[in-house]
Amino acid sequence: MASEDRVYQSFGELLYVIAMSDGVIQKEELEKLDEILKGHPKAKEIQWSFLYEQDKNNDIELLYRKVIEVFADHGPNEEYEFMIFALEKLAEASDGVSADEQKRITSFSKDLLVRFQNDIDNIQQKLQ
Repeated sequence: MASEDRVYQSFGELLYVIAMSDGVIQKEELEKLDEILKGHPKAKEIQWSFLYEQDKNNDIELLYRKVIEVFADHGPNEEYEFMIFALEKLAEASDGVSADEQKRITSFSKDLLVRFQNDIDNIQQKLQ
């Protein structure tokens, strides 16, 4: 199981993936990120991870797959609802939600649910 800290680092990575989905991180997106995370108990860790990925300019496809692995390994978490909210707000920050950003947000929910369902199916097969 992934640690809570790793989950929040991955959240920062996922926010980076969304911000980079249209090819560039806009000033408005950085401002919105600050606004979204204001008051969140793990804001510092999330922002650090986002800025680290921005500095390294890592490939968003590889990073996205890594994020899904971490979240799937961690299992269900009440923070995922906030994460989806934050992804949507970040995507809206600059000229509205692009098709690539919307695709990524939708994929996140779907991919995570598929992984959880596969885990459930595997457990049920082992119990039979």
